[in-house]
Amino acid sequence: MKKPLKIGIAGLGTVGAGVVKILAEHGRLLAQRGGRPIKLVAVSARSRAKKRDIDLEGVRWERDPMALATASDIDVVVELIGGSGGIARRLVGKSLASGKHVVTANKALLAMHGAEIAAAAEKKDVMVGFEAAVAGGIPIIKALREGLVGNRVRRLYGILNGTCNYILTTMRETGRDFDVVLGEAQAAGYAEADPSFDVDGIDAAHKLAVLTGAAFGTRVNFAGIHIEGIRHVTSMDIEFAQELGYRIKLLGLARETKYGVEQRVHPCMVPLAAPIAHIEGVFNAVVVEGDHVGTTMFQGRGAGQGPTASAVVADLVDVARGRSMPAFVVPAAQLVDRAISPMDRHVGAYYMRLMVQDRPGVIAAVSTILAKERISLESMLQRGRSPSGKVPVVLTTHENEEAAMRRAAARIGKLKAVLEEPCIIRIEQF
Repeated sequence: MKKPLKIGIAGLGTVGAGVVKILAEHGRLLAQRGGRPIKLVAVSARSRAKKRDIDLEGVRWERDPMALATASDIDVVVELIGGSGGIARRLVGKSLASGKHVVTANKALLAMHGAEIAAAAEKKDVMVGFEAAVAGGIPIIKALREGLVGNRVRRLYGILNGTCNYILTTMRETGRDFDVVLGEAQAAGYAEADPSFDVDGIDAAHKLAVLTGAAFGTRVNFAGIHIEGIRHVTSMDIEFAQELGYRIKLLGLARETKYGVEQRVHPCMVPLAAPIAHIEGVFNAVVVEGDHVGTTMFQGRGAGQGPTASAVVADLVDVARGRSMPAFVVPAAQLVDRAISPMDRHVGAYYMRLMVQDRPGVIAAVSTILAKERISLESMLQRGRSPSGKVPVVLTTHENEEAAMRRAAARIGKLKAVLEEPCIIRIEQF
């Protein structure tokens, strides 16, 4: 058997500890699958005194994670620190410059600097593995790099954030509103104390940027993503969605259009007949549509110690075997800066919920505005009278351009009878 693949891990949080456990538990199996042993040589983390349920006997502790990048006895640096800059970026850059392979779970770093990192790896003929950066234990990067390379990807979309999916699922199952369910999710450990990164769509957008680069051969472009979160989604919207035959999911979507590559993250009305509508709780799913393979769907746990650590170890086995290919499928020099398809040019159907005064003429005024923007209605739902005089009215439209819908919503919101800003959710047909 070949000499061991020697690794150093920077970051011993949930995922880092999980990697150590898998290496210890499946050492012999991994040696068979990788063609040689995978040996943990050194680790680095902020606190050495912190109690961790892992055995680090015989493993060198480095106070400075940058020491891993230049250590002569390390072949692979596993970066599990996180963050788009700072020490994580320096560590990855220095490790590659030193001729070491890098495995990372850092979607923010890749979303901001993916092309640069890919080029640095190719310059030194080393591998960058980031299966763990997107959708936890779901092998979607490997699928795009290997299993689907015979296809031109037409579209991909997915549930990329388990926290949001858990909140929306719980809202639907319990009828409770966003703020209540968010508080419960925080208490249960499914949401951070500051949940903005998740519920405002940033985490999902980082992952979408990475997927888009791998799927379409583009330079990763986080700035080109239209991002909306789920704070404005109410239990009332979820109830109306069910009545109309939909479920609301926060999706990341990417596709090629005549204007360029469209990337967007926002809540969507998903038909109940679509498989992705039934991905619930903390689970993730990614759907890839190829020109020859058709529609493929990958689902599983999108976070957590076991699934994410499993993805890290899968990359380590690839390094051990010498399986390597460009980080984003094509060589870094061939990654292109694709035009960004403007969100105003997006064409689709829409759900609009209005809270209006219960009086004659309101629907006529709304209809007049929609007609002037050439927006055709598909259906309308109106609740009965309310003691408060405030009633919801729900409209769904046929396909039209986003810019027209935004103009109509702005004008409708200014009507005296409309008591709240219109809630708009895009309808996706899968």
